[in-house]
Amino acid sequence: MQLVQERKFGNLISDTFTFFKEYGRNYFKNYFALNGVLILLFVLIFIFGYREFFMQMMNANGNTYFFQSYFQDNNGMLILGVIIFGVLILAMSIVMYTFPVLYMKRVAETGDRNIKPDQMLSDIKSNIGRFFIFLVGMLFIVLPLMLVTMMLSSFLMIILIGFFLMILLMPAFINVVNFTLFDYFTTKRKFFDSLSYAMRVNFANMFDSGKAKFWKYWASTVIMFILIYIVLTIFTLVPYMIMVFGFLTVPEMGTQQDPSQMFSGALGIFMFLMYGVSMLASLILYNVMYVQAGLQYYDSREDLHRKVDFTEIDTIGQGEF
Repeated sequence: MQLVQERKFGNLISDTFTFFKEYGRNYFKNYFALNGVLILLFVLIFIFGYREFFMQMMNANGNTYFFQSYFQDNNGMLILGVIIFGVLILAMSIVMYTFPVLYMKRVAETGDRNIKPDQMLSDIKSNIGRFFIFLVGMLFIVLPLMLVTMMLSSFLMIILIGFFLMILLMPAFINVVNFTLFDYFTTKRKFFDSLSYAMRVNFANMFDSGKAKFWKYWASTVIMFILIYIVLTIFTLVPYMIMVFGFLTVPEMGTQQDPSQMFSGALGIFMFLMYGVSMLASLILYNVMYVQAGLQYYDSREDLHRKVDFTEIDTIGQGEF
């Protein structure tokens, strides 16, 4: 599969699945080798932390100051937990955001189908500094602009136009962030240069149907998001159905019934495990979004297309002698 080429709208979707058909085994082998332990710890902390929080909420029994006293009694443990959780999320984020970009970069440059974890680890380590610059740029430049735009769109929902603006702008912002991510880690450009490139590619000639790439990228992002959302909904519906079933089947015990007891037994453990599986599935499936973003990015790199064309021309006839 050649990554660097111009693609039509349908190819951006179909080639995403083709990529995983050809490279998926090696891709996820490397992904879990680098991020598997971090993801497992994240899911376990989430399961037990969420379960503890939910059970404490059920035991509150309308006491307004229950959580205040609970936090005061467990102050040190909660602070330590937040610090560990924050470090864990940061480490996961470094791998999650850089891995798809750097893996696809290696594939685009070498065509290697047997990339090793130590190669990917070396690539990630060499780009940690750029990751933090990217993170700061997103938090203090792109995110505020996105929030202001979303707030204006929400306000305009009063006259309906805001609803359509929200549908239009959210995928567009996602594409700008993804294009900036791929360009910043694939090239040696500075952050603002990559951000400028992402804006130009997505919004240049937006209303010229013959030249605009905005709608192709926008539509493929929306379709892929819907597909992933449908799959994740199946996972998230299971815990809700279990919870509703549990509430309906817990025997009545009058005023002495402890509403949290259904979550302390096997039923509760299974429900929270399903939440963990749902979160694990979301972390894996969002790799599909990043790979599609990579295909969009390589579709936009017309300078690389020309290099590939010249290489193919140079190789014509070489096998005839």
